[in-house]
Amino acid sequence: MPRRVETGEARGFAGLAVFVAVSVALLFAFAPNRRHGGPGVGLALSAPLPDKVPPGTTLVVGDPITQWVFERNGWDKQLPFTIKWAQITGGPEVTEAFHARALDVGLGANVPPIHAVWVGLPVKIIAFRERRDPLDHPSYVLGVAPKGGVDSLADLKGKRIAFSPSQIQSEIVLQTLRAAGLKTSEVRLVELPSSIGGDVYTTSLASNVVDVAPLGSGIISERYLRKFASDGAKTLSHPPFRDDALVAYTPVEVLQNPAKAAALKVFVRYWGMAQAWEQAHPDELAEGYYVRQQGLKLADARLILKAAGDIVIPQDWRGAVAYQQAAIDLMAPQMGHPRFDAATLFDHRFERLAGDAASTELGERSPPRTSPPADKAGRS
Repeated sequence: MPRRVETGEARGFAGLAVFVAVSVALLFAFAPNRRHGGPGVGLALSAPLPDKVPPGTTLVVGDPITQWVFERNGWDKQLPFTIKWAQITGGPEVTEAFHARALDVGLGANVPPIHAVWVGLPVKIIAFRERRDPLDHPSYVLGVAPKGGVDSLADLKGKRIAFSPSQIQSEIVLQTLRAAGLKTSEVRLVELPSSIGGDVYTTSLASNVVDVAPLGSGIISERYLRKFASDGAKTLSHPPFRDDALVAYTPVEVLQNPAKAAALKVFVRYWGMAQAWEQAHPDELAEGYYVRQQGLKLADARLILKAAGDIVIPQDWRGAVAYQQAAIDLMAPQMGHPRFDAATLFDHRFERLAGDAASTELGERSPPRTSPPADKAGRS
């Protein structure tokens, strides 16, 4: 039975973290490749996406697993534009690259594009992915420090909890506190950005700098327990809410460039095909990407895929919009940001592109699946 790739910020974590800083620096150096000043800038967001990609168009994309799938299948050579790959994923790195105008498409969980809007960086989601059974396959668990003194959610009061405002870890913490009936003032939130692979959080837990921190389910939490369970470390499941979204998003100014908008129209279709290919070829993904490229043991690669379960590319974004609206409504008052309409975070011209392409790649002919409303999946 085909399984699924790991989503969210744990994606492509192994060797990737080593190269993030270098990749960002190199992208900044070549930022003149970017968007300002070209004669084609000025496409309205309400205008249809152009069909023709002009010669010389380039997209810079940060999505390491999709890169491997493209290159494995030769799709990068079929594109009517040049694609440059950046070893960058996760909110802080993507936001930094967007600010430098050095990245066209970023990948992350649901919170980074929300936070980007809050810090004055207009972005749009152009592709959305979710887990088929998000409550049975959560993306995160709660890691507990060896001396954390936390055996259940009832023990969180007064504890030091890692918190990253620009990443999904912030939403997980706030959702957990709400479920536990606690206010943020009743715990100590320790602002601590999470690195790709979770090393900052696992190290902080192991050294008892914080008592609790969200950790990626699967290999990240498993490695934490392998190393530190004998010292008293443990993990707990968070309350039943969704944490599974993975989005591809882009700055608005990229979409206003007709050449890049046309290229994005093509890219998103291939991105949907790549997600379907991963689902249909889990063994090859495990051995080719995680083992041979990322250097993991095969058992660990399979653990990543098992933890993630199967994925869905919805062809209707009503559920995705509700998912994002729930996140905005939860985080805005707690973090001192304005509430906004989540529908404005999506570029609906792309709504069906990835899902239709994924269905075609899988050979499915069933009716389009609508993403489930957020409140039916444990969010409120």
